[in-house]
Amino acid sequence: MHTLALLALDQVIPFDLSTPIEVFGRTRLPDGRPGYRVRVCAARPEVDAGLFRLRAPWGLDGLRGADTVIVPGTADPAAPLPPEVREALRGAAAEGTRIASICSGTFVLAAAGLLDGLRATTHWLAAAELAAAHPRIEVDPEVLYVDNGQFLTSAGAAAGLDLCLHMIRRDYGSAVAADAARLSVMPLEREGGQAQFIVRPPHPPVPRGAALEPLLGWLEENLGRELTLAEIADRAGTSTRTLMRRFREQTGTTPLQWLHRARVRQAQHLLETTEHPVERIGAQVGFGSANAFRERFRRTTGVSPLSYRRSFRGR
Repeated sequence: MHTLALLALDQVIPFDLSTPIEVFGRTRLPDGRPGYRVRVCAARPEVDAGLFRLRAPWGLDGLRGADTVIVPGTADPAAPLPPEVREALRGAAAEGTRIASICSGTFVLAAAGLLDGLRATTHWLAAAELAAAHPRIEVDPEVLYVDNGQFLTSAGAAAGLDLCLHMIRRDYGSAVAADAARLSVMPLEREGGQAQFIVRPPHPPVPRGAALEPLLGWLEENLGRELTLAEIADRAGTSTRTLMRRFREQTGTTPLQWLHRARVRQAQHLLETTEHPVERIGAQVGFGSANAFRERFRRTTGVSPLSYRRSFRGR
């Protein structure tokens, strides 16, 4: 039987802890046998879980010999990692144990030095903080989870379910994973990534008073028009080469990429708040064809416009 150890740290997020307990604890093999032996481990006998306290039946020694270790998120991801926890995780990694995180639990794996040089994700709200604190990690804020083989990370809350089902499929195949998904009333695979859930402005933030601020305002007002790079540069009173350089410096992207993203964000708003057909919305926000709109929308959000509307209409 596969042994799975959950590491509960102080300020553990109860949802993140209970998700793997329920999903793995209820997983059954085709012959009815349980698929996992679940241990809840902690550095101290009592764990502060915010609104309540819990007692873990296993100490850090419970990580030894486990096939998988999962670290749920905590309310304060920037909290210092206790040295004994760091050493326990490193010891498990050295033994080849599969180690996964849910939500802000990625910060724990990062603090233990397990994600250096790897791609990882976390809740989109904390992605920038993770990238700033750990520059050697390639942070991807737009996916539900990342599987690097031995080390896996997931985005916020519900994405922990996606990760758990993914690991069950790795361990026992699709049939067992599909059964676990049905018990959780959860699709085995959700369409898209967390990009569709990210709430952010239609463009990277630009300091107030920056040289491009008036131009960006004009672009926002003219999203529905066909705009060329030359026309944008002319509006800015500069050459296309200088425009590209200033855009990259102040927004981190190119004028046309900025424009595409702004158009998609406006389209998201229209899909949520109107009954307009997809083709009409694509034209309203400046895409030359419905196909170009659908392709760009899917590339940005990970789902089609219709799927997005079904998920978020009337939110």
